[in-house]
Amino acid sequence: MKPFTIRRRDAAFDAATWPAAVHPVLARIYAARGIRCDEDLEPRLARMIAPTTLGGIDAACALLAATIASGARICIVGDFDADGATGTAVAVRALRMLGARDVIYAVPNRFRHGYGLSPGLVDELATEAPALLVTVDNGVACHAGVDAARAHGMRVIVTDHHLPGPTLPAADAIVNPNLAGDAFPSKAIAGVGVVFYLMLALRARLREAGAFDASRPEPDLSTLLDLVALGTVADLVPLDANNRVLVGAGLRRMRSGRACAGVNALCRVAGRDLARIVATDLGFALAPRINAAGRLDDMRLGIECLLADDESVATDLATRLSAINAQRREMQDTMVGQSEVTVASFIAEHGDDAFPQGVVLYQADWHAGIVGLVASKLKERLHRPVVAFAPADEGGADLRGSGRSIAGFHLRDALAEIDARCPGLIGRFGGHAMAAGMSLALAHLDRFAAEFDAVARSRLDAALLERVLWSDGELEPSYLSFDVALALRYAGPWGQAFPEPLFDNVFQLESWRAVGEAHMQLRVVIDGRGEPLEAIMFNADGCMPPPARLRAAYHLDVDEWNGRERLRLLVRHIEAA
Repeated sequence: MKPFTIRRRDAAFDAATWPAAVHPVLARIYAARGIRCDEDLEPRLARMIAPTTLGGIDAACALLAATIASGARICIVGDFDADGATGTAVAVRALRMLGARDVIYAVPNRFRHGYGLSPGLVDELATEAPALLVTVDNGVACHAGVDAARAHGMRVIVTDHHLPGPTLPAADAIVNPNLAGDAFPSKAIAGVGVVFYLMLALRARLREAGAFDASRPEPDLSTLLDLVALGTVADLVPLDANNRVLVGAGLRRMRSGRACAGVNALCRVAGRDLARIVATDLGFALAPRINAAGRLDDMRLGIECLLADDESVATDLATRLSAINAQRREMQDTMVGQSEVTVASFIAEHGDDAFPQGVVLYQADWHAGIVGLVASKLKERLHRPVVAFAPADEGGADLRGSGRSIAGFHLRDALAEIDARCPGLIGRFGGHAMAAGMSLALAHLDRFAAEFDAVARSRLDAALLERVLWSDGELEPSYLSFDVALALRYAGPWGQAFPEPLFDNVFQLESWRAVGEAHMQLRVVIDGRGEPLEAIMFNADGCMPPPARLRAAYHLDVDEWNGRERLRLLVRHIEAA
């Protein structure tokens, strides 16, 4: 694996033009991320894009309002990941707040139904006799499922954010900002964000119709923003300005003690303090516990946790989710280890130059719910697009795959190119630029692997395959402080396409020691200036022992230790200076 190259972001800016309240380090970071000094820097709800700009929303609201007025049953059809789970909870909670008397939900079983609104799931739902189905985080590729629902006499509203194929399903309304010609400016919104916008628009329609009065006050849908923030961060969508507004508002609700019982419980079992919570806690502590239910068990556990209003019920469900997540971690570690052995064996036999640029992995004993995590880990370590497959059923003749990509390689477009070039090779596929899922016959695996590598080689050049750490530059010794670290911690929200600040400096090593099997603690100083700084590097087995004079890329971290907060450097990369 090639080492990282540290490159510095272009942060040309005039500190004197920025408001005095903005710390110079933060001003530099904002400028490097394209934010101007004259912008409203706080991600407030007043800056949120208006729901009226989202295509299909009028037809969807009209159908929802009519169904609510008739008292007919509405069924929310979610997805088996955290975006789908939070979106389902938002839809169910919001519709009940808006007067719907009969709202149920369903979520496909990953192994029995496959992804999205499938004919098999519709046949099961027919016994519940819903008048209206509302998909969340799925549906735009579910032509057969929509047709099956309409054949059963159900109306269908699709809410989704995935990229559409060449044709759209025959739904009664489709709300998806990524449809061709849709005017909604934020194409990065998650599935939970799309359905939240639909609920906001529905409330406005009901308000205009006189549905709210003193006896039935208008509901406050901002109470759902903790769920919107959790789903948005979990789905790894780019944190553009609108998504930062949604996530920032949700985090503020959590920190002020106004999160729902399920989010409170997930924080407790994950050992996170709600008063200090940030976006990375959502992505690395809460979301995996919800996702684990859809990967190994039944996503209804995750959704029920998010719908619970009783703290004891929520705690029981969160505890069960945490146990499933521990099982998931153990399975993931085993599968990632197996995949690394496969990679190392190939390179040992054939050499680095022969290694594919588009990597395809498969083992007959892998779990289909975990392959996306395997692809993600290998993508990080190899820095090239990876698709991992597992048997879709006990027979093993059909596979289910999940892919993760790197910047500059649009994964769904690559799959579409293969599908156009080799019709019938891939079963179903869908997704985003950075992540996608697909089905494939085992007999087609070798052909797919060859085609995927060929597409990757045609689209990736040496620059895109370079492992780059983008730094926000050096920090002066006076800025290596707890106060600056605290300001950066809460200045985000940081995430996809709005990365957490990373700095690089040259340090003198005072001391170091190994921690556990692969981690390292260090004490460093900046060329003899200032006080020694505590630092830690995780998964540092390839960097031990560190050089006496080193260049480190690091985050300023606020570490809680013995009940007190302190400054710590969280090191990402070390090289000799």
